[in-house]
Amino acid sequence: MATTKWVIDPTHSEIQFKVKHLVISTVTGAFNSFEGGVETTSEDFDGATVHFSADVESIDTKQAQRDQHLKSADFFDAENHPKLSFTGKLAKKGDDNYNLTGSLTVKGVTKTVDFAAEFGGNMTDFYGNNKSGFEISGKINRKEFGLEWSAVTEAGGVVVGDEVKLIANVQVVKQ
Repeated sequence: MATTKWVIDPTHSEIQFKVKHLVISTVTGAFNSFEGGVETTSEDFDGATVHFSADVESIDTKQAQRDQHLKSADFFDAENHPKLSFTGKLAKKGDDNYNLTGSLTVKGVTKTVDFAAEFGGNMTDFYGNNKSGFEISGKINRKEFGLEWSAVTEAGGVVVGDEVKLIANVQVVKQ
């Protein structure tokens, strides 16, 4: 069977992360510049290969000072590691549910990760483009990727949680 290539439509996609702050609330951030795609030989994306990268400089938590700290060597070290990347495979679990397993590289550290992926369906847009959508979610431990910075408040509270939730709503366009 022929290989079908799909590319991420960045205007209809978002890559977000959520992390606890002071263990009492959650800060949400996003990467605003990213690219990637999917290659599949099946109609339902089972066994498809996925590749993705995001520009660390595009990190956005709606607070400039925090964004600069995240780009620094304390966290992502954007100067030496300008991109984070993922390569993996989709495996159909049933109906519209998939498992996405692959290699995530952050700050030069590569680890195998598993994400849940929910297929949103196929649609042809007003311009005749065939599009498909996925919502991908999972969790990682930031310290496993060298994002070690931590601080404790005077009262003994942790400033930044170790667990990071990743959420991607991605629309891909058939090439």
